[in-house]
Amino acid sequence: MPHPRSSIRHPEQSAPSERSAQRFHELKRGLDQLEYFCKGTVLKRMMKCGKAQCACASDPDKRHGPYFELTYKANGKTVNVKLSPEAAPLYKAASLQYRKLKTLLNRLEKLSQTILRQQAKLAQSHRD
Repeated sequence: MPHPRSSIRHPEQSAPSERSAQRFHELKRGLDQLEYFCKGTVLKRMMKCGKAQCACASDPDKRHGPYFELTYKANGKTVNVKLSPEAAPLYKAASLQYRKLKTLLNRLEKLSQTILRQQAKLAQSHRD
């Protein structure tokens, strides 16, 4: 006895959306792998002190430092936060985690858009 058309699942139609949904859930699990994160870049700076007689004024190899800063944008303005040498690697790792988070969210959004388009087409075909 044949099934009504609406209850028949066509593997070639459902497989891509199932693969997309599976990939979405795999990516979402990546959020659990993230550690502490922060926006910005950690910079290592060697500075001139401003004294004309100091060796740093004429020789870049004799500059003072290193000094570490976390730099990021907030409300359209650049913010610099001085970091201790001990804190710098922590913030550097956190800024890398932030980049991973952004990449992951971009992938999740693209996949979500794909899945939503597929679901909308499916919903429309069931209505027609």
